Amino acid sequence: MTIGQAAQAAGLTRKAIRIYEAKGLLPTAKRTAAGYRLYSADDVELLTFIRRARALGLRLEDVGEVLRIRRGGTPPCDAVRNLLDARIAEIDATISDLLALRQSLTETRRAADNRTCGEPAAVCSIIEDA
Repeated sequence: MTIGQAAQAAGLTRKAIRIYEAKGLLPTAKRTAAGYRLYSADDVELLTFIRRARALGLRLEDVGEVLRIRRGGTPPCDAVRNLLDARIAEIDATISDLLALRQSLTETRRAADNRTCGEPAAVCSIIEDA
């Protein structure tokens, strides 16, 4: 199938397929005499896996590592578990950082209610005194 057909079957864009091929996640496609890329059902299955992994927030490097393990003949389940644990930890840290930022913004906003506009400030005393 052509790149457009493979993209549609896997739920991706043509550009994504080209990127995955360039990064070595997908084997180099066979070409027609006219230079058009040709993909197999196995390629579409691999592309679908990559799409699902990316939807879970795995980075292309992570997906590449999983594929390298699999191509080496070993089931990559332990590596996938570790990658998922690492992403969960990263997300938890981001949530914590965002909650702290939200608290700071909320406190600054409450303090802003007690300020009058026009107080001497270089730009805005609400932010300068935060």
